[in-house]
Amino acid sequence: MSSELDGGDDDDISPISVILPAEEAGINKLSLPNDGVASELQHHFIRSINSTLSIRQLPSQGLSFQLWPAATTLVNLLDDQRSHPETNPLTPTLTASRDGSERRTLKILEIGSGTGLVGIAAAATLGAQVTVTDLSHVISNLQFNVEANASILAANGGFVQVAPLHWGEAIYPELIGREFDLILASDVVYHDHLYDPLIQTLSGFLLGGGNPKMVFVMAHLRRWKKDSGFFRKARKLFEVEVLHTDPPPPGSRIGVVVYRFAAKQSKKPAIGSSNQG
Repeated sequence: MSSELDGGDDDDISPISVILPAEEAGINKLSLPNDGVASELQHHFIRSINSTLSIRQLPSQGLSFQLWPAATTLVNLLDDQRSHPETNPLTPTLTASRDGSERRTLKILEIGSGTGLVGIAAAATLGAQVTVTDLSHVISNLQFNVEANASILAANGGFVQVAPLHWGEAIYPELIGREFDLILASDVVYHDHLYDPLIQTLSGFLLGGGNPKMVFVMAHLRRWKKDSGFFRKARKLFEVEVLHTDPPPPGSRIGVVVYRFAAKQSKKPAIGSSNQG
């Protein structure tokens, strides 16, 4: 058996196609026409701001256009953090990112944003400035979802911008920025050929001479035993700790785990940088 810091136990858990069932997390599904492409509009009620986020999925377009379980875990934690900061596992990280000042506006980067639910929820619940990123072909749906929730974001002091980001390629600060306080991601560790590009991108931000206090918070549902390879590589560069573990859902042996990655103090800023999204 391996620990949660290695990404889970030694058995493959489930196929890559596991996506959040529509009935989970209070989600209502509505089929809509979209230029001949089947789409689904899902509604996510955020209790702490008494508002409902609307997110469009395009299941026929691929995995990046669908909601994954770990995204809902992060959204639930963000919602709870606003209501119950004293007991929420994200509070120490958020407090440190704000340097102890609740009035300080957080600057957050989400990588591998997919539908954008996590980044939009972070902006709305934290009143943060968020940049959501993914591959270029995902950007139009991300922008759609940001615009669909613009009034909720404005009412809660949040702001979201959209930008392409390809792991393992150069980071362009003029498009994305670099001075972030926090990086978020959910269910981004699944294809082993992306482990190195993802780590290169994280190194570019966390070790690249930007904000030395920047950290990466990732929600992950383990599906393959090879996932542990990502964590082995990551621990060579970053301190990795578990912030939260969901109980396994019915019929499963594992739940979503939320990790915090921070640069090891002995690591010097990297020369050059690389990226994806």
